[in-house]
Amino acid sequence: MTTATESLADQAYRRVRRMICTAELEPGAVISEAELCEQLGVGRTPVREAVRALAAEHLIDVYPRRGMFVAGVDPRDLRSISEVREQLEPFAARLAATRRDEDDLAEIDDLLGNLAAFESGGLEEHRAALMELDERIHHVVYRASHNSYLAHDLDSYYTHALRIWFLGLTKVTHLHQAVLEHREILQAIRDGDAERAATVMSKHIEGFEAEMRLAL
Repeated sequence: MTTATESLADQAYRRVRRMICTAELEPGAVISEAELCEQLGVGRTPVREAVRALAAEHLIDVYPRRGMFVAGVDPRDLRSISEVREQLEPFAARLAATRRDEDDLAEIDDLLGNLAAFESGGLEEHRAALMELDERIHHVVYRASHNSYLAHDLDSYYTHALRIWFLGLTKVTHLHQAVLEHREILQAIRDGDAERAATVMSKHIEGFEAEMRLAL
């Protein structure tokens, strides 16, 4: 497989994954490779590879002779996903605080700047943008842990949680608190304070999961 094909496949994967997570492609929707090729502006091979990867992550269901469909979402899975994240994400934050390098610090500084735009409140019209920022923040924590196995697993759990969050996002009332917690997490990692990074991350995961359960 050529480098260009790999790059296109990766782009297609990220874009279709985003469409699934945000319910632009709704649960149960038929997946048409031809339509995705047209929508994404890429050839069939990158789309086919993206679909294969998403099926491996249980985001797409493949049924022989019936076709491919966006996997369903069960809000009851949130508790199970959160139980795993509550154990692993504080650990990732603790590692990140001790292992972050110059590239990680540069990205953290960029994210802290982006967070400043949300800290004055008035988040009602910015919920989707905030969730995109939330995803970037959690993924920089995963990468800064410099443990590829941990980062891979957390990425998968986060993706499935994100699909559930979008079902109840409009009903969540304490997004401003989540913003403040993100700042605390990133600042603790930047300061190299492993214990504080883990503590705030744990509080963040538990609090947001509780808020989403009420919304759903």
